[in-house]
Amino acid sequence: MNTMFAAVLHKPEDMRIEEVAVPDISEHEVLIAVQRCGICGTDPHIYRGHFPVPTPLIQGHEFSGEVVQIGSAVTTVGIGDKVTADINISCGKCFYCRMGQKLFCEQITQIGVHINGAFAQYVKVPESNIYKLPADMTWEEAAYIEPLACVIRGQERANITMGSTVAIIGAGPMGLVHAQLAKMNGASTVIMSEMNAARIEKARSLGVDYVIDASAQDPVQAVRDLTEGRGADYVIEAVGAIPTYQQAFQMVRRGGTLVTYGAAPAHATMEVKPFEIYSKELTIVGSYAGTYDTWVRAIQLISSKRFKPTEIISKTIPLTNIVDGLQEAIHNKDIIKIMVDCTDN
Repeated sequence: MNTMFAAVLHKPEDMRIEEVAVPDISEHEVLIAVQRCGICGTDPHIYRGHFPVPTPLIQGHEFSGEVVQIGSAVTTVGIGDKVTADINISCGKCFYCRMGQKLFCEQITQIGVHINGAFAQYVKVPESNIYKLPADMTWEEAAYIEPLACVIRGQERANITMGSTVAIIGAGPMGLVHAQLAKMNGASTVIMSEMNAARIEKARSLGVDYVIDASAQDPVQAVRDLTEGRGADYVIEAVGAIPTYQQAFQMVRRGGTLVTYGAAPAHATMEVKPFEIYSKELTIVGSYAGTYDTWVRAIQLISSKRFKPTEIISKTIPLTNIVDGLQEAIHNKDIIKIMVDCTDN
């Protein structure tokens, strides 16, 4: 086990399956044989060069696998454990870490973004970031823990109340999960805006109350028509584009909450009227990633079968087809979620 196969990104749109050295682990790290790794919405951005990363880099951060080696100081994880991992490695010492806000750590390092990740046969992770999983959880389910933890964080930031109306822009793998969790959190009505026909049908099959075809009608007016002209109590933008963020500001009612969940390009800007925020007493919250207990609750939610990742996963492909998978994620919006099988057979 000296070498492994991995998808190595050398520069934008130059990713190659290569034989590379298996990572060496320190005394506080574990080595995981990767079973499945999801293609995240961020991965195509990294692949295309829209999200700057150090290269060469092995991407992939939504993963599950089996522990095959542990460092000499590791005490809570054993060989053979089924695991996933929090991708956010923090220092534990800076102001933000001591405030319980590890996502803002001054030395934050993310697996598959800043350091090598799980589009590979093996990945190394600090013991402190490992979460052990139930034996009956499938590899695909386990690889959906990271995105589910992110959505749980977004729902927490929204603080959705019972009987409320929630409008979600974008029926992708994140928006669809937001719709399901909003119902679990007590929303009486969930409205979803989407342009792709396959995703519209998926949203309907998952029980979304009203699905707006944004390619055929004005989604802002449609939301107002469904809310007696007021707008939604909560609006979650899950696309990450300026036009949909502009729609979100128009969809939210006076006194409502806007959740900025979709990752817009880092340098994109838009005009906002401060008076509108002031006069409407809008609450605007951001949600960046899962952290701490959202991982625990994501595991419990999947284990209980209350949330079923299989309803979101479109297909599973071998690691050797990763470039095709990234291209499909970019160009084929009929596909919602692609899993990558990283095993060596």
